[in-house]
Amino acid sequence: MAGTPAAQAFRDQPLVAGTPCTVTARACVDLDTQRSWLFTDGKITHGPVPVAIGGPGKETPVGHSLRVYRKEQLHKSGEYTMTNGEPAPMPWAVFFQDGGIAFHEGRTDTPSAGCVRLTPENAKLWFDTLQIGDQVQVVSAKQVQADRAAG
Repeated sequence: MAGTPAAQAFRDQPLVAGTPCTVTARACVDLDTQRSWLFTDGKITHGPVPVAIGGPGKETPVGHSLRVYRKEQLHKSGEYTMTNGEPAPMPWAVFFQDGGIAFHEGRTDTPSAGCVRLTPENAKLWFDTLQIGDQVQVVSAKQVQADRAAG
């Protein structure tokens, strides 16, 4: 992505102060620190809050111009089940990446299968705040810093 037009557009935008994401984002995830923020008009409105991200082999994908495309208050996973065989619940799901990657309520102390898990209170806030079409950025702060230093 380093030399693509999307990457250049990302580098050309100013960052929201104290975050690795640009002013065009509505939600930001830093994979390095496992934190997330909400923005309005390039200003932090909530966060940073702790999140769980994907573990080895199921990493949360990086993206600079992802878009919210679906929201489901009581989503059930089509891929993962609980120990009783029932579909795993994904409350307050806000989908923003192909493959079913979403913000949703869940434990923040263990790796996810690629989604961004939030505490119950924060998952509801992200669900209530984010709208279809809003931009989500999932980045590595270290990589953003290196890319910007390289020009």
